Amino acid sequence: MLRRDFLKYAVVGGAAVAASPMVLRTLESVAAGPGPYGALQAADANGVALPTGFTSRVVATTGQTIPGTGYAWHTAPDGGSTFARPGGGWIYVSNSEAAAGGASMVRFDAAGTVVEARRILGGTSSNCAGGATPWGTWLSCEESSSGRVWECDPTGATAATVRPALGAFPHEAVAADPERRHLYLTEDQPDGGFYRFVPTTWGDLGAGTLQVMTEVNGVLGWATVPDPDGSPIACRDQVPTMKVFNGGEGIWYDRGTVWFTTKGNNRVWTYDPAANALTVRYDAATSSTPVLTGVDNVTVAASGDVYVAEDGGNMELVLLSPEGDIAPFLRLDVSGSEITGPAFDPSGTRLYFSSQRNPGRTYEITGPFRSSTTPTTTTTTTTTSTTTTTSTTAPVTITLSAVKRVQGKKNSVDLRWSGATTTNVEIRRNGSLLTTTPNDGAYTDNLNRATGTFRYRVSHVGGTPISPEVTVTF
Repeated sequence: MLRRDFLKYAVVGGAAVAASPMVLRTLESVAAGPGPYGALQAADANGVALPTGFTSRVVATTGQTIPGTGYAWHTAPDGGSTFARPGGGWIYVSNSEAAAGGASMVRFDAAGTVVEARRILGGTSSNCAGGATPWGTWLSCEESSSGRVWECDPTGATAATVRPALGAFPHEAVAADPERRHLYLTEDQPDGGFYRFVPTTWGDLGAGTLQVMTEVNGVLGWATVPDPDGSPIACRDQVPTMKVFNGGEGIWYDRGTVWFTTKGNNRVWTYDPAANALTVRYDAATSSTPVLTGVDNVTVAASGDVYVAEDGGNMELVLLSPEGDIAPFLRLDVSGSEITGPAFDPSGTRLYFSSQRNPGRTYEITGPFRSSTTPTTTTTTTTTSTTTTTSTTAPVTITLSAVKRVQGKKNSVDLRWSGATTTNVEIRRNGSLLTTTPNDGAYTDNLNRATGTFRYRVSHVGGTPISPEVTVTF
């Protein structure tokens, strides 16, 4: 198993390092290893090579009616995400990067059976990736030169709404930071920017400030983008200090960290908003046998495992684990395509992804996905006897309860927990970090007018140990 310190090499920025120039440290070479799930086995009947214990099924194929529905799946499936539904079901949303664009959904019941599929967005162009919001909507990004971001109801019951305040440029993907109440956006251009949107009101993307990351004497900052809702932006001309990223692709927010990729130089990055720090987590140029090339869409599991999809390469979904493993999790036997849209279902036990072409096809992977990393066991041996003593830290069990409240037209959830032993805890809603808060046993989540199913868990900072999930539906 490959265990490299790929997490320690950084590009840093912020007030703490203002006196020093920004330095990009060279990563050591990496090579493929088996990863936490072991080596890939021979491809199955669906052409998917997986570790032992995992299985695949085809959910939808471009141009074909999805079984159990009357809907034919769209062309060029790209970015995707999942959304919990009342009664234990869920929805998988997928963009179409074809010229006609748009997005579609597939709805599953609690047993995982497909029960509905339909279009949720039309009249757009080249919808590439996007991102889910903490309030349960899908942001679909147009990658054209004057591309917009569209906010979609995953069920398709409400018409999608364009969000001009998020800018007009070749959008790739969006990630929401619920703790600081910011959105981060990537731009798929060789001289693209890394953007931050600050809504005037959290949960309402109708107004706010669009900013782009800058770099001056090695210090990172944010500059307001002029006229973000006008014609196509030449931001690199309007903001000369803009920090350039070579082909921004997938992006994901997880536990205080923004993960994103740049395909032009095959790098995986993180941005730490609290420290205002950029880190290169993987760089294919530093390895004679790169594990990962054509970096694209990205998602993060509850365990902290990061899954990066390849655009081309050898058609792998590659896992970067918190322990330092870099290994293929799956390989697809399709040529002339790319892997897109990786996303876990709300339970974290099913992984969805697509092959964009030849033909376009969306898959589901089930198996023993881990919900946390394996705790370390400490072994000590005395020198005065032949006895070896193994000691383990007593397990921490966190319990959680939730009570919903409705006051007028505003909804909220009172959370109560016990058993956590750290100063602060992390609260997750629908699989994403909601906030880091003092470990005082109580927190109220003010949802305002949001409705739907909301799933909560409480954990120590870092994501483990974590409580069982509780669900509230309005």
